Parts: sequence; C-alpha cells; structure tokens
Amino acid sequence: MVQIRGLSKSFHRLQVLREIDLDVAAGEVLCILGPSGSGKSTLLRCVNHLEVPDAGSIRVAGAHVGFREKDGRLHELSPREIAHQRASTGMVFQRFNLYPHLTVTENITVAPVSRGLISKREAPARARELLARVGLNDKAMAYPSELSGGQQQRVAIARALATNPPLMLFDEPTSALDPELVGDVLEVMRSLAEDGMTMMVVTHEIGFAREVADRVAFMDEGAALEIGPPVDVLEHPQYERTRDFLARVL
Repeated sequence: MVQIRGLSKSFHRLQVLREIDLDVAAGEVLCILGPSGSGKSTLLRCVNHLEVPDAGSIRVAGAHVGFREKDGRLHELSPREIAHQRASTGMVFQRFNLYPHLTVTENITVAPVSRGLISKREAPARARELLARVGLNDKAMAYPSELSGGQQQRVAIARALATNPPLMLFDEPTSALDPELVGDVLEVMRSLAEDGMTMMVVTHEIGFAREVADRVAFMDEGAALEIGPPVDVLEHPQYERTRDFLARVL
C-alpha cells in the first residue's frame, strides 16, 4: 500500500528525515515510535504531501504522492490535484480540527459531499453509519463545543473515514486527551485494525503498539533505526538508543 524510498526532508539547516526506506502492506498496522523531534510527524505529513520531500519518493496504492512521472522525472502536481489526491487518504491529527460552526453530521460529510461521493440527501445516513462505528450514535446534531475531547477525536476519525480511504494516518491522536478519554479513541482504532484498515500510527501508547501493530518502527534523529514485529522491537531491541527510549517510557 505504501512504498517509501530514500525520503529526506530538511527545514532550513535541520535535517528532519534521513533517507527513509519503508514499506507498509495492505491491511498492515505500522506504529511509529520515537522521541520528540525524531521526524515521526514529518514522515506522516510527507505521506499525505502536507510537507514536500527534498528527496526520495512516496507511492500509495502504486501512485506517486504529490507528483507525476514524466520523461523519467517527477513533476509536482497542481494544488488542486494535490488536494484531490490528499482527500483519498484519511488523516487524524493531535488536535481535532473540527469546524466549530458545523454540526457533527456536517463535519463528517462536508468532504464526501463536496467531492460528489455522496449526495446531500445521502449525507445524514452516511454520518449515522460512521457515528455508529465510533460509538457516537446520539451526537449527530451536536456541535464540537458540546463534545468532550475524546468525542471530538472520534468524530475526527469518522470524518477521515467518510471518503472510504484505503490508508489511515494517525499523528499522536491521543496526546491532547485527558488520560481517562484515551481508551475510547484507542478502542475505535483497534476496531479499524481488526477490520483490515491499513494504518500508520505515530503514538506514545506502547501498550497499543504491542497489542495492535503488525510492525513497529523506532525513529531517532530522522532515521528509521529499527523496524520489526512488536515483540522484537519492544522486547528485544537491537540498538542501545531504542533500549534507552523504552526504559524511559515503559
């Protein structure tokens, strides 16, 4: 589903990603761990072309992300083409980014309606279907200000699912939540994994990574230091840097 080759990215003189090579198979859950500033979020943002790589390539479902290949060279897509392509990948951020003036139903369906994937008449039923999936059946007509942080994040997940994306990206989706609200969000993500959704998840929830991930990637200073099954990376890490990180967070 995802093929990353030689991905590098710098901000001014700070190199944030260093020649990342990474594959994610269809139906796989990859959890990305690492200290703050290691490049985890930038990696996800490049996969959705919210950041433009300096070097390397990214393919999702076989198609170049943000570029088209012509005469052996990559040419960046137009802003409109990028927006259309980006809409086919679901992304959930640390902050919920819901439209405060729209109801939950409107937040969930504004993208598929504007893209012509569903009609306005079909929108309420589609919203109810997705709200049931995230355990918020009774919140269709609520506004974001009437919801808890955990409920808003579950609405954000429903919104990301509304266009039927083949890939979901989660950028520390529980980091802005009170501890007591984390479990409901992780349970929704766990159910998506059980349904076979391809997921790349930046997280500090080690227990979730151990239980749900097919593979874990540990990043440090812009490099994917080690990648493997959770039991290998979390229980028997190869690198001292990984062992030190896990000792601090476990």
